[in-house]
Amino acid sequence: MESTSVKRWPFIFLLGSVWGLSECLLGLYLRQCASSISGSVMTAVAIFFLAASSRVSSYRFSLPLMLILASLFKMFDALLLSLPLRHGAVANPIFAFFLETLAFWLVIIFFSQSWLQKPLGQFMAGAFMALTAVNLFPLVKYVTGIPACVVPGTNYPLSLYYAPVAVSLSSLSFPLGLLLGKCLLLLEEKAGSAPAFGWIRQLLAPASLLVGLVILIILRH
Repeated sequence: MESTSVKRWPFIFLLGSVWGLSECLLGLYLRQCASSISGSVMTAVAIFFLAASSRVSSYRFSLPLMLILASLFKMFDALLLSLPLRHGAVANPIFAFFLETLAFWLVIIFFSQSWLQKPLGQFMAGAFMALTAVNLFPLVKYVTGIPACVVPGTNYPLSLYYAPVAVSLSSLSFPLGLLLGKCLLLLEEKAGSAPAFGWIRQLLAPASLLVGLVILIILRH
């Protein structure tokens, strides 16, 4: 399922930057506590980008780098909004990134590789990733000291209340992420002989990071 090469790290920077930017822009503003299905949707988005990254490079290399990139974007967004890193809308999402990455790694490790090659196996893998992440998320209060958001008028965590949404979407986002990764590999194969490809490859990582941060700055001001 994975490539053993780490030479495709520019693709990881591209995917990680887009993931980090999407977490900042598609989620609710950092000043707010989630009050809808936004967290469940973003769980599926995370699994989508993690799947794509694991397809283009070794998950042992891609997963930690993706986690770092997404966390950096979230912290930079907090800086733009003048929020402390220990704010619940900053620390808790970063903890969610960690759980999503951990859940992804656990499923990849324990699922049969032959099973992950099949559509049904991919659907099940995505569902288990989301199920693991959302069930562990209420533990965030023991890590950050900030309780998870709850359903208004109750003490029930939103991550559990909307778990079916996260599981359903993630069962689709995992195979779609693998498909995106495959497309990136095909693009590399076809464009690899082009004279300018080497330069594009070298610029892809810094350009992805810079463009993502600039977009965030523009949209926050």
